[in-house]
Amino acid sequence: MNTIALLLVIIGALNWGSIGIFGFDLVAALFGGQLSLLSRIIFTLVGIAGLWSISFFFKERPIIRHDENAK
Repeated sequence: MNTIALLLVIIGALNWGSIGIFGFDLVAALFGGQLSLLSRIIFTLVGIAGLWSISFFFKERPIIRHDENAK
């Protein structure tokens, strides 16, 4: 689930980047406009993935210790 969420967040970020830089909504262009059902589903999934990704901030990360004697 985390991988899918990350993929959708990346797609959303790239889409927002293309809107900001070029004024071009790639998702809407590919799927029939901003108000088409498929575009709205994709936008909704990207939004849910963004909400899911908030949980990444609260997960424990493994502590990595570097052994000075190891090669």
